[in-house]
Amino acid sequence: MRDRSAMGSNSYMVELRNVTLRFGEKTVLDAVSLTVDPQERLVIIGQSGAGKTTILRLILGILEPTVGSIFFNRLEIPRLTPRDLQRARMRIGMVYQDAALLSSSTVRENLALSLQELTDKTPGEIDRIVDEKLELVEMAGTGKLMPFELSGGMRKRVGLARALVMEPELILFDEPTQGLDPVVSAVIDKLIVDLTERSKVTSVIVTHLMDSAFRVATRMAMLYRGKIIEEGTPEHMHQSNNPVVVQFLNGSTEGPILERSKYHMLSPAD
Repeated sequence: MRDRSAMGSNSYMVELRNVTLRFGEKTVLDAVSLTVDPQERLVIIGQSGAGKTTILRLILGILEPTVGSIFFNRLEIPRLTPRDLQRARMRIGMVYQDAALLSSSTVRENLALSLQELTDKTPGEIDRIVDEKLELVEMAGTGKLMPFELSGGMRKRVGLARALVMEPELILFDEPTQGLDPVVSAVIDKLIVDLTERSKVTSVIVTHLMDSAFRVATRMAMLYRGKIIEEGTPEHMHQSNNPVVVQFLNGSTEGPILERSKYHMLSPAD
């Protein structure tokens, strides 16, 4: 029987265990431990450059920790072989901040690509899956459109549909409502909640937009200066007495966050 200390817990979909990440002399994450339960929507909040997106890259295995372990459904990501890492990534959907659609491909082609490259499904099966996912995000009939023909909100929807085509167990969202107006942001947030609940999928969402964070979160964690300084339900975060959390949630110009702002440098990893 394997040593349990080298394995992820049975009960967690994602686990970061004492993770430190350094780039040269700069420490981006400092002994971060974080867990995500199945079907949970964990929202990670924090300033730009705090390392939020870095956590998503660690879960995907794009980056390796300097110290510590990252588990996805009991698989220790940094220890996987390239083939096993590819298999693990097939079970993880990613929604990028800018949607990251291939500009020279239609909506349908963007969604079909991973199915064509990573599965042995027939063209007819792929067409049915693409149509189903586009309908789920209320984009039926847009398959022939090019990305430049879509509004910002429509591109976000297509990005979400693409993340769903492989029927993932986990979806990672990087600033899913960044750059959208408040109404469209609320629509995208509702879509995220509806789809993740309907699909019973676990999600980790990175954002610095508080309205979106509180709309979608079942649990929240705040990253500050490389550490998780507070985590809990949205209600718990609202009631926090931590001065950094209070200032960040209120968007106040007075408090500890700005006291050292002149020394703050944005991390290239975020």
